[in-house]
Amino acid sequence: MMTFSNSSWRLLQPSFFLMGIPGLEESQHWIALPLCVLYVLAVMGNVTIIFIIWTDSSLHQPMYLFLAMLSGIDLVLASSTAPKTLAVLLAHAHEIGYTFCLIQMFFIHAFSSMESGVLVAMALDRYVAICHPLHHSTILHPGIIGRIGMAVLVRGLVLLLPFPILLQRLLFCRATIIGHAYCEHMAVVKLACSETTVNRAYGLAVALLVVGLDVVAIGISYALILQTVLKVPGGEARLKAFSTCGSHICVILIFYVPGIFSFLTHRFGHHVPHHIHVLLATLYLLVPPALNPLVYGVKTQQIRQRVLRVFSLKG
Repeated sequence: MMTFSNSSWRLLQPSFFLMGIPGLEESQHWIALPLCVLYVLAVMGNVTIIFIIWTDSSLHQPMYLFLAMLSGIDLVLASSTAPKTLAVLLAHAHEIGYTFCLIQMFFIHAFSSMESGVLVAMALDRYVAICHPLHHSTILHPGIIGRIGMAVLVRGLVLLLPFPILLQRLLFCRATIIGHAYCEHMAVVKLACSETTVNRAYGLAVALLVVGLDVVAIGISYALILQTVLKVPGGEARLKAFSTCGSHICVILIFYVPGIFSFLTHRFGHHVPHHIHVLLATLYLLVPPALNPLVYGVKTQQIRQRVLRVFSLKG
């Protein structure tokens, strides 16, 4: 088998072939329908959340500003995945250019990291609101919120930028067929016939650094919240304090549980059918953006009232 240099490979094989969902080729158009519904919900829901928070000055508070950041990230995350995935499943547009593949992969992983960072910021907001309510507005003032948002953005860009850079060092001498519906980092790495230890090690390090530290930070925040709430006299007061965290806890579970399961399955779940892994990895990127606006719309009274007001005016 002949091995080409990077430049020769790009000249002879300028694109990857996305299989979609291997093993379920005959059912892919049916699978695309719920994915399309999830994408429409994600776009409509997150655009609505951003519009409502942007136009209503009473919602310019830390919790809602972080929610607007989350909605913006979800829009990019869903839009980086769904259009090409749906094109593969519905229109059999399997080919994706080498550069576009790397760009898609970077956006997916970078904005997943950003979403995790915003969830940490939202946990910090809940901690300050419950444990230090009198100082909430002075601790989380607009300047601090802007810096937190910038730190989340920079972290995602800096940590994930080496992914496409390291991939350009690899030699590809096999068939460039990706057994996935989008360009996923490890799926591309596995196509290389040169040494991939650095790519694999860096990917694992970033996953552990981002998810590991973020989950620990969120866990510490909620441990301190729980400690404070249990000291509050009266069951009704405790219930009210817990209810302020309900929507955030739901969003955390929606994001981390399928993400961690997909990550573990990809690296260690060799006995899990490949089409199950691909479905989980695809749903992981579409379900949180679709459900997050619904969760906050139902759980947050101000958002719910504003949504009803907007639709009543349109009616």
